[in-house]
Amino acid sequence: MALPAFMDRFGLGTREQRNATVAAAVLLGLLFVVLPLGLQVLAISKSHSNGELRDTLQKVQAARNDIRARNARKDGIAQRYAKKAPPLAGFLEQTARAYKLDISDSNDRQELAHGKRYNERNTVVHLRKAGMLPLARFIEAIEQSGYAVSVSRLSVRKRSGEPNSYDVEIGVSAFDRTADAPKDKEKPKDVPK
Repeated sequence: MALPAFMDRFGLGTREQRNATVAAAVLLGLLFVVLPLGLQVLAISKSHSNGELRDTLQKVQAARNDIRARNARKDGIAQRYAKKAPPLAGFLEQTARAYKLDISDSNDRQELAHGKRYNERNTVVHLRKAGMLPLARFIEAIEQSGYAVSVSRLSVRKRSGEPNSYDVEIGVSAFDRTADAPKDKEKPKDVPK
């Protein structure tokens, strides 16, 4: 055999040759068992790390979609409030005339602040002898005017003895966005003690 000739070169006795053979067999066994196991553990840890990175990237992508949706909502709100509603009494009078309705009187209410950015203007108008179809179209025209306007109050009373004739009280609110307040106020400089 080639192994005893190799061992004779080092001048080892039979007992030392047997120990060296066993040690070489153990080292080869470890090489063929431990190396694949170590590589397997390394591959699993890399796979786990890649999975965590993949999950993180998916969360980032989902957050980007959320940010896009939030910015779209914000832009929609800014666009809606970009056109300030005209004075409500004139606007309502003009819209009522388009549907052949007569406004008997209108009352402007005091402007109310809603938070730091929005103000509400409110006007109450009274319609006499209004038909239901023109009234419905009038309210629809107010809501679809493109301004930040809403019908906030509606009171309909039937006129006795007259078919399709109603006395109506409508409260209309217009919401205006004020100029943005500064986000950060200047901090005073350090004052020496």
